[in-house]
Amino acid sequence: MTELRQNTFFKNFLKILPLLVLFISVFNEFDANYFGIPFLSFNFAYILIYYCTLKAIDYFGYGLIFIAGLVNDTVNGLPLGLSSFCYMVICVFSSYFRSITLRPTIMKDWLFFLITISVTNSINYLSLLFYFDTSIDYRFLLVNNFTTFLLFFFFYFIFNIYYEKFLGSSNV
Repeated sequence: MTELRQNTFFKNFLKILPLLVLFISVFNEFDANYFGIPFLSFNFAYILIYYCTLKAIDYFGYGLIFIAGLVNDTVNGLPLGLSSFCYMVICVFSSYFRSITLRPTIMKDWLFFLITISVTNSINYLSLLFYFDTSIDYRFLLVNNFTTFLLFFFFYFIFNIYYEKFLGSSNV
């Protein structure tokens, strides 16, 4: 394991891997429905952005998150800038929560994540409804929020293991 940490190319690749995963996820789809079950989807990009900005991960800058939102809008045919705005809302919420939290715990992060994705999805769907006259399926919205909320707990542990094992990060 020490040989992997000494290899600077591999170490830099491991540092930018979450950013690459973010771009792969926005190229994939806005709401990931990998199981083929109707109404069961989650926003992996929301989970990744919230976690990385909450833990102040290096190489995960706001400009690159904004560009990922533009890519997401282009791939999914959404109005240009809407996903970027939603991603920036997540960044603002998680940065604010990071700055006011004295003793971070998984439960605090998890509950604040529910508030964050609820506000973000509401902004997203209301802007699509009012400005672009699209119909909203509220069951989809609620199931998406709930599934994303539940999966954050799972991905939180995976991301923590990744950063501790490969990067030895002290801020996670």
